[in-house]
Amino acid sequence: MTTISIVRSSRSAAAPVDAALTADELYFDLIELLFFAYRDFVSDPDEVLAKLGFGRAHHRVLHFVNRNPGMKVAELLEVLKITKQSLGRVLKQLIDEGYIVQKEGANDRRQRLLYVSAAGETLASKLAGLQTARIARVIAELGPDARDAARRFLAGMIDAEDREHVLRLIARSDSLANGSRARNGGQ
Repeated sequence: MTTISIVRSSRSAAAPVDAALTADELYFDLIELLFFAYRDFVSDPDEVLAKLGFGRAHHRVLHFVNRNPGMKVAELLEVLKITKQSLGRVLKQLIDEGYIVQKEGANDRRQRLLYVSAAGETLASKLAGLQTARIARVIAELGPDARDAARRFLAGMIDAEDREHVLRLIARSDSLANGSRARNGGQ
């Protein structure tokens, strides 16, 4: 995967906007495209999740636990930027219904480590497959450099103070997934 480097003069992607901008200078087209793209990007998984009584919060938890086996609850809270109370209800439902397994830490029994069950892995893969199909279609339409351009754009949209942490998390997840595929004969 290509290294992503972004040069930015401000610390945050949410740098203050000059109040003197006119409507013609605002990026309404891109803002609206992001809204609509996100709506459609989550629509296919939303249908699958709704049949199970789950929502987008369940999807996010399942996704990150699947990509980061043994993730600590505290790490998941940091990644999702939600409260313990918000996570508690969703996580309990995923555990109770057999999609996530919670284990004690080897060195600290108070530590809660999260793993997907076989059912959780199957569901997470199905949801990721639906989203990958949508992304792959667009990447194919746009040409050979589209994936790298999309990665740079999306990375640039992340607040500068979080960007390196997020890119390390993705690289770690990719490394874990590649190691798992190697142990399973490349599947």
